[in-house]
Parts: sequence; C-alpha cells; structure tokens
Amino acid sequence: MDMDSASSVVLQALTQATSQDTALLKPAEEQLRQWETQPGFYSVLLNIFNNHMLDVNVRWLAVLYFKNGIDRYWRRVAPHALSEEEKTSLRAGLITNFNEPVNQIATQIAVLIAKVARLDCPRQWPELIPILLESVKGQDGLRQHRALLTFYHVTKTLASKRLAQDKRLFQDLASGIYSFACSLWSHHTDCFLQQVVAGEQAQALGSLERTLLSLKVLRKLTVHGFQEPQQNVEVMGFLNAVFERLKQFLECSRQVGPESPCREKLEKTTILYTKVLLDFLEVHPCAFIPLIQRSLEFAVSYVFTPAGEGLAFERFTVQCMNLIKTIVKNDAYKPCKNMEDSKPESLEAHKIKTAFFTHPTLTEIGRRLVSHYFLLTEEELAMWEEDPESFGTLTDTWHTATNPCTEVLFLDIFHNYSQTLTPVLLEMVQNLQVYNAVGLAAYELFDNVDFDQWFKNQLLCELQVRHNRYKLIRRRVIWLIGQWISVKFKSDLRPLLYEVILSLMQDPDLVVRDPHTQRMSLSLNTPSPVDDFEFRTEQFLPYLESIFSLLFQLLQQVNECDTKMQVLHVISCVIERVSIQIRPYVGCLVQYLPLLWRQSEEHNMLRCAILTTLIHLVQGLGAESKNLYPFLLPVIQLSTDVSQPPHVYLLEDGLELWLVTLENSPAITPELLRIFQNMPALLELSSENLRTCFQIVNAYIYLSASDFLQSYAEGLCKSFCDLLKDITNEGQVQVLKVVEIALKVSPVLGAHMFQPLLPSVFRGVVDGERYPVVMSTYLGIMGRVLLQNASFFSVLLTQMAGEYNQEVGQLLGVVIEMWVDRMDNITQPERRKLSSLALLSLLPSDNSVVQEKFCGIVNICVEALHDVMTEDSDTGTFKDCMLMSHLEEPKLSDDEEPPTEQDKRKKLLALEDPVHSVSLQQYVYEKLKAQQALMGDQGFGALMETVDTEIVRQLQEFLQGL
Repeated sequence: MDMDSASSVVLQALTQATSQDTALLKPAEEQLRQWETQPGFYSVLLNIFNNHMLDVNVRWLAVLYFKNGIDRYWRRVAPHALSEEEKTSLRAGLITNFNEPVNQIATQIAVLIAKVARLDCPRQWPELIPILLESVKGQDGLRQHRALLTFYHVTKTLASKRLAQDKRLFQDLASGIYSFACSLWSHHTDCFLQQVVAGEQAQALGSLERTLLSLKVLRKLTVHGFQEPQQNVEVMGFLNAVFERLKQFLECSRQVGPESPCREKLEKTTILYTKVLLDFLEVHPCAFIPLIQRSLEFAVSYVFTPAGEGLAFERFTVQCMNLIKTIVKNDAYKPCKNMEDSKPESLEAHKIKTAFFTHPTLTEIGRRLVSHYFLLTEEELAMWEEDPESFGTLTDTWHTATNPCTEVLFLDIFHNYSQTLTPVLLEMVQNLQVYNAVGLAAYELFDNVDFDQWFKNQLLCELQVRHNRYKLIRRRVIWLIGQWISVKFKSDLRPLLYEVILSLMQDPDLVVRDPHTQRMSLSLNTPSPVDDFEFRTEQFLPYLESIFSLLFQLLQQVNECDTKMQVLHVISCVIERVSIQIRPYVGCLVQYLPLLWRQSEEHNMLRCAILTTLIHLVQGLGAESKNLYPFLLPVIQLSTDVSQPPHVYLLEDGLELWLVTLENSPAITPELLRIFQNMPALLELSSENLRTCFQIVNAYIYLSASDFLQSYAEGLCKSFCDLLKDITNEGQVQVLKVVEIALKVSPVLGAHMFQPLLPSVFRGVVDGERYPVVMSTYLGIMGRVLLQNASFFSVLLTQMAGEYNQEVGQLLGVVIEMWVDRMDNITQPERRKLSSLALLSLLPSDNSVVQEKFCGIVNICVEALHDVMTEDSDTGTFKDCMLMSHLEEPKLSDDEEPPTEQDKRKKLLALEDPVHSVSLQQYVYEKLKAQQALMGDQGFGALMETVDTEIVRQLQEFLQGL
C-alpha cells in the first residue's frame, strides 16, 4: 500500500476513534491496535499530526498513538520493534518543524521527542541538541518557543537517567551547553523586566514564558549536570544570581498587582527559583555551604522581618521556611559529638549557622512564628462563623494559614535551639495564650512546664468561660490537652477531664465539639507511651453512657461526610477501648447505621468509616452480633463483591468485617454461608488481602466444617491448586495451613474434599522441599492424614507409588526417612508432637521397611518427648505439658479481651485433638509394648539395638514409672 492510501485509511480510523458513537469508536480502536505493529504506521501518524489543516482531535490522537508506540516498540529488543530505517526517518521528521500552533499538542510532541531522546541520545541522534539550540536562537517567536519547550523536556528526561554511564553523558552535555543556557535565561529575564516596566503586556507574557522554560532547563543542568558544582564558576555564579532575580521578581509582583495577566506566571517563576536552591541543597549539601549565609539572610528577612510585608505570598513563604528548615536539620551541617571526628565542611557549615542564629535572631523567629503564623486569619475566623463544620474539618490540628510547614519549622528550630527558645516561649505563656506552640513542643517542654498545675489552675477555668468570642480559646485549650495527655498528665486528673469533655460536647459551637479534638483529649487516638498516662477503662465507665449518647447525637446533627467520618472514628475508638462494656448503650447506633449506610451510597469514604465502626461493634457485641445479620450480611456481601464498583473502596474493611462477624458468630446461618460465593473471585485477585481471605476460610471451617466443606470445598480446592502454581513461599504456607486446619477439624471429610491437593504435598515431602517453612507445613498435613485417617493415607501412598513407579513399602521408607531427616524444619511444638504420634501410629508393624526405619522413628519420639515433657519438681516424674483438660475457664484480667466464639470453638476442638488429648509418653509406651508383643522379646531386643544407646537411656528415663 502506498503512503497516501495508507494515510487516508489511518486518518479515517483516527477520525472514527474520536467519535462519541461507540458503534464507530470500538472497531476503529481495534483496527488501530492491530496496525500498531505494522511497518510504516508511525510514519503515517507523524504525517497526520504534522498536518495543521486536519482536525485538532484527530491530530491529538495521532500524537498519543505515536507516544505509546515509543514505549512499546522503539527499543531494539522489543517484540515487533521498529526497523532502524523507519526510526531514522522518524527522528528526522520530528525535528524539522517547530511550528505547532496548538499549545497542548506542542507539549505532547515535546514529551514524545524527549522519550526518543531518552533511548537514542546522543549516540543514534547526535543532531538533536545542536538543532534545538539553533532553533532556540532564532528570531521566529513561535519556532523559538516550541524549540525551547522541547529543549526543556529533553533536558528533564536525560537528567532523570540514573546509570553511571548515562550520568556521565548528561554531565558532558551540561558542560557543553551551560554557558548558552545561562545567557538564554539572562536574555529572556531582562527582556521580560524591560517589557513589564514599559507596559508591553503581551510581549512581557511571552518573554516570561521563555524565562520560565529556560530556568527549568537550568535547574536540571545545575542540579544534575556537575559532579563538583562548587568548582564551576558559572554554576556558582548562576546560583548567586538567583537571589538577585528573586528580589526583582518579588518586587515586580508587587508592582503589577494581583489582577495582572502576568501575575500567575510570575509567582510560578518565583517558586521555581526557590526550587533551584532547595534541589541544589538536597543533592549537593557540601557545594551549597557557600550559599548558606545568603540563603538564611534572604529567607529570614522575607518571612520574619518587615522586609517581606506586602511582597511574600503564601507558597513563597512556605518555600522560604523549607529552606531554613532544611539547613537547620541537614546532617551534613552538624559536627560529630567528638569535634575532632567532624569533616571540615561540617564544621564550616556549623560555624556559619551558629554565627547566623544569634539569640536576637532566634528570639525574633520564635516570637513571629507563635504570635503571627500561628494566629487564625480573618478569613478563617469568618469561615468559623459561617460554616463551622467545614472549618472544623479544615483546621484539623490547627494547621494554620501557611499550612503544616509553619509547625514543622517551629518544631525543628525549637528542637535544635531549645536552650535559647524555651525561656522565650515560657515568657510568652505568662503574657499570651500560646496554646498552639506549647502543644506542638510538648515533648521538648516536658521538664519546664508543670502541665497538671496549669490544667487545674488555668486551663479548666478557660474552658468554663461561655462567652461566644471565647470559643476560639476553648477549642485551642482542648486541643492542647490532647497534645499533652500522652506526654505528662496525671492519671487522677482523668475524671476531671471527662467532666470537661462532657460539658464541651454540649457546647453550642460545633467547632468546639469537633470530634477530632475529643478523640485527642479522650486519648483515644493512640495508646500512650508511658503506662501511668494510659487510658484506664474503669475511670471512663461512669461517663461512658453520657459521652456515647452525646457522640451519637452529634453524628446525627452534622451534615458533612468528613465530620460524620470523624465522629464515627471517635465512636469506634470508644467501643474498641471499652469492649463488651458497650453492650447496654449501642441500641440507638445499631438502629441508625442502616439509615446512614443507605444515605451514604455516593460517599465511599463514609461507608468505609461505617464498616470500621461495625467491626468494633461486632467485637463489642460478641455472639449478640447475630441480631445485626439482616443489616450486616448484605453490607459484607456488597463490600466484598468484586463485580460491584464500590468494592474498590470497601473491600479491605469489608473483609475485616466479614472475618470478625465469623469469629463472633454463635452458629452458621444459610445467609452467612451464602456470602462465601464472593470468595473465588477474591482469591483470583490474589491481592494483598489474600491473608484475610484465608483467615475467613479458616473461620468458616471452625464454625461449621461439614456444611462449609460440602458446599464449597470443591471450588476452593480448584482455587488453591491455581494459586499454588504462582505464589510466594509465604503464600503457599497460608494456603496449606487452611488444608491443615480442615484436616484437623474434620479428618475424613477434609481429606476427601482436598484430595486433589494432597499429591503435590506428598511429592513435596518425597522430593525434599527446599524451604523449611513449606516443608514443615507439608509434614503437618501428612501427619494429620496418617494419624487421623490411616485408610486414606494408605490409598494415597498406593496412588503415589504408581506415579513414582516404586513399591508401596519402598516409597513409605522414603517418606519416613525424609520425615526423620527434616524434623529440624518443624519449629512448632504441636507439629513436632504430631509428627511423632503419626510415625508411631505405623507401629506395631511386621513390615520390614517400617522395622528398618524403627531407629529414626524412636529418635523423633525422643526429640518430641524433650519438647513436651515437663518434670514435676515434687515427685520427680514427667508429664506431657500439651495435654488439655475440660477445667473451668481461667479468670480474665481487666486488660484481657474476652474470648470470641471462635476462641471457644478452637478450645473445644483442641480438647478432641490427639496432640492435646493423647499423652505422648503413654502412646510411645503402648506402641513399643505392642511391637514387642508382635515380635517377641528377642526380635524386639534386636530392633532396639539399632537405636543409639544414649537415645535408649533418655527414652527409659521418660518412660519410667509407666
């Protein structure tokens, strides 16, 4: 097909692919996908997007297809790779015309050229950079801009390559073009400043755009283009010039005013200058040392002195604070504890910092942070009045006008210069309500503030003032208490605090009732680091009913999704902390949650919060949670159904809820069993939720093995077989543990249902599986089958003997030998005892293979006896410590969780399990006696002689008295 007819066919397909009509769109997309690997397709695309007469959407699509093709087919080694001839002609065609009229398409073409440059520059495409530089020098405005745009994207891409050889190539490029890039930037910057003064708005905007692009190029060259930038005069000259240019641009912003068309780009360029400094500081901290003094002077003067008033805007202030913070925190600028071990550069940097951060400077910074940057702005106060709910969400932990950056800077400076700043802050505490600062610095001020006294003598009074304008103080105080509670707060004062919270939760102002604040002050957010300050349930119980009902009222009153989520979070925390004590108070919540769930259909994050609340609720209700099933089970069903769009948000919490519902379920119900239909698709996803999925399967087995296995084991077995083909060792162990539990709970049905999986386990044992944890699990499964379903083991052994083309006895010998050899892989005492019981179950035997392996079986038994036997110090006799009896339940201490229904099921199962119901000592004795009876004394004596004498001695010691 010639080029013209190919172009018209592709053009037609692209035109149809931009259609809104699916009947046209789908076949066109399919056709284009088939052409992707056809020779000449990308040459046609290039002609189409270079033809400015065509429809802009069609050209845009052509660029996108070309761009995707570079990722897939440009590398030589790619399947269906483009031919070298076609690539040569495409490279030439890409840089012939920098005259694209449409901005968005121009940007895409620039990115596309950069993608090719990443793979081909400089070796296969040496002409790219020279052509770009030439076009950038040209007089044609559009051509100059497009070339500069491409030059930036190429530089950015090449700078991002990380292999040593690529870095060297980029450094060669940087040293070759750095002078040119500097003069280009200088030229456009000067043009812009002159045009702005002359009032030539349109030209100024064009020059500013070029200034920005050339500065972006310089940023990449400066930060990534030099190994020792401090030795390059031009680089250091440029960095020093940045400070001058920054002043000019800030001044220019003030002059042009907020309405100017240049305003947005001016601020962008100003921020880019600060990024140059911050990037250079991060990548080359030592080279930055000569700039420390100037950076600190510059940033501090704009942020903390009158020099910045009317000039600095919020993002610039943040960048300046980041610059100060990074210099203060930088490890390269800190001497070692032992000064002699410090690098000379670190000492020099430390000296510059120490000379700069004098007492007056630090005092001024501290004061300004507290008294200026921590204050609420007029807008924030107005927002509080007009929309308290949104305000409460916005200022979550008093993140002030200049965002969290202010607080981080305050903490870093306070941490590094606490000796100077502590007295300043303490003095301000006397004169001002500096609650935010004292809250943030709680850990630093630990020894200097008697918080308990302050709480009793001043803060409590502050909280009781009811004046409307005082609400600001009330909220700050309660937040402050939340900050200090895990640092230093007497346990005895807790009840007093709960009284305060109760009254605040009835505050007419919604922001004061903000749930985040309550969570902090109830210290429900995280367990405190020191025992003495920890939440004590018994202190909280007298307030539980009132606080819970007020939280519930608040949940109903607020409208914003975010606030409802916060309240639910506090409710969840309360339920989690008081556990089963919550039961009398949850009726109202249980009735309200279905309504809230229906209302929140569009709000997936709120639904996640409801799921979390339900998780804690089910744990608190225990077996009583069965009353929630009419609401609970459809919620689990929806959240874990991968064919329903909301599962993307709800799945993780939905699985957790499913699991706790099963763990707390008193008995299986048909509906609970039916939800398991969601599981096969989840196992197919094999995502990070697999572990929870396996726990859910285990919970069903514990809850009702026969119903569950008969309904679902066949499909589950198939899922497991698929999973085991492509899963980590850890994943394999999780899958096999499920099979092991099924065999433990239901030895006959379990073996029957998971029969297709067992040959691979058998093979793993015979072939000597390399990974100890996997081998240990294999032996756990084999032990269960051999001990608890011997007839099935016999069938399996016969089947495998056929597969291995061996005698049955011979193969049994291999299994026993491998078992004895790999006993050390088994670390769990239960499995070690199980192994010895299983191998002993082969006795008494007149099979020559079993007798041949008798010595190994005895060795394993003695090892296991060492594991499980404890000596009674009074009588000197041994007893099996793994035996369990039906004694009454142990008394729970206050901080222990009550057992779930599943815990009770596991306990009953353990009582039936041979590992916990058969005395190993007794079993060994009986089996050896039976073997002796079978063989006679003489034959048995000869058999015992095959065992090491020391092992025999230990065995006799364990069996004495029987």
